[in-house]
Amino acid sequence: MATSKRGKLLALTAAALALVTALSACGSASGTHEKAEAAPVKDGGNLVFGVRSDPINFNPSAFGNGNTTWNITRQLYDSLVYQDPKTEKIEPWLAEEFSSNADATEFTFKLRDDVTFSDGTKLTAETVKANLDDVKKAGASSVGAAYVKTYESTQVVDEHTAVVKFSAPNAAFLSEAATPTMGLISDKSTQVPYEERANGKKVSGSGPFVLKSYTKDQSTVVTKRAGYKWAPKGFDNTGDAHLDSIEFKVITESANLTGGLVSGQLDVIESVSPNDYDTVAASANVVQRSNPGTVFGVYFNEKKPLFQDELIRDAISHAVNPAEVVKGAWNDRTKVADSPISHTTLGYKSQKDKLADYDPKAAEADLDKAGWTKGADGIREKDGQKLKLRIAYKNNSAVNSDSIAIIQEQLKAVGIDSEQFSGTIPEFIAVIGPGKFDLAWSNLSNVDGDVLRSQFSDEGTNNWPIQDQGIEQELKDQLKIGDASKRNTALAKIQSDIIEGRHFVPVHELTSAFGVSKNVTGIKQGADARLDLLIDAAKQ
Repeated sequence: MATSKRGKLLALTAAALALVTALSACGSASGTHEKAEAAPVKDGGNLVFGVRSDPINFNPSAFGNGNTTWNITRQLYDSLVYQDPKTEKIEPWLAEEFSSNADATEFTFKLRDDVTFSDGTKLTAETVKANLDDVKKAGASSVGAAYVKTYESTQVVDEHTAVVKFSAPNAAFLSEAATPTMGLISDKSTQVPYEERANGKKVSGSGPFVLKSYTKDQSTVVTKRAGYKWAPKGFDNTGDAHLDSIEFKVITESANLTGGLVSGQLDVIESVSPNDYDTVAASANVVQRSNPGTVFGVYFNEKKPLFQDELIRDAISHAVNPAEVVKGAWNDRTKVADSPISHTTLGYKSQKDKLADYDPKAAEADLDKAGWTKGADGIREKDGQKLKLRIAYKNNSAVNSDSIAIIQEQLKAVGIDSEQFSGTIPEFIAVIGPGKFDLAWSNLSNVDGDVLRSQFSDEGTNNWPIQDQGIEQELKDQLKIGDASKRNTALAKIQSDIIEGRHFVPVHELTSAFGVSKNVTGIKQGADARLDLLIDAAKQ
């Protein structure tokens, strides 16, 4: 079976290989850049940052283009709280104090009194209320819809105290409130119709940078905002950003991103390609972190009768060989998944012993039993209908298409034909929403195990909910458990039930890697492995 990779690695000298090893050892765990302690941080300059895709939308809670969008919007919008990437603990940010009641239905935030938005207005408790009401009203148009499913209201106690209320316990709310999706915008901005905010011109945040210009499919430029002084305590810089500006340049081809960094035309690049990792590490630093959240894998459209048959789901689970996908499309730094969520996600529990083994014969036996027999062309058919599946995925990574091509070959080997659909995230959603797909290839980075509800429940924003009422109830119930240990037990059972019921085929975890020029410091990743605030970033 073909497992060809996209392109070939450039040859490296022995000295470069030694450097790669050293960089990999120091860069893979912390997700932070090694700072040159002796060199003072320089202020000023423009950072040229290569990104894979157009951000599409600058409204923080709306659907954009995945990590590229969040990497940019994190610089423009701050959140109520911050999740420390080292400890994964929730810490103050725009809220200097926060607490919750015993059953996690009320969260009290005491806000800083010195925060302003780029339009000159102040952060108040009314702002918090306006933002949460806004996300709730946006419904399925917002990535944050699942976060506020049971949101009831926000009580404005005084100018700087807000009590956020839910109709049912929401144990994951603080973690979700820390995400770029829940970045706050000004009161004036919330009054702009939701669909008119995409270009960012009418949206103001409180972040360390402001949007200067946006040219679709070319670049986004953000400039330093004077007077910023409320970064979370984990950052070294307590004032204005060191950089004058950042230009996020859209470069869709991996080879061009890598070439731009190596040649010095780019200072930083996102999503280092697995095939280019060693080349990048030989001449630059690699900042990387394993993504928490759901892993990349095969989702079933269980709204279709075909996938309500466990024999079909079991057949596909046996037909897919995750190790071969990783070997052919990725590299040996990529971890084969053993659960619906990655090992860095809160509540993770390995399901290795319950996964379907790669067993084409078992897959064929399942298909035979389900009444799908091979035709003369080797493709199975039933009642005159060929077994041809439509696989949908996002085109925000070239490696996705390589993974799908390998999976298609694996399915064809047991008599399942398939076709691909790929597009931007909005295009992907346009296909997923009305259910115009059979299988989906996707992941979602989120620190908390509640990401399972976002992905597999009918409360989520994706259209592949599991058609099992028992699991559906478990997904909703885990959010109501305040005790962390008991909640982890509930999350472990959900992972087990998803795997044993063959509702998902986990393939591989994701590691987000940034290539960083050696004259750049302060590039860090957040707890979700996406780009963190660039308040410390500088060019030396």
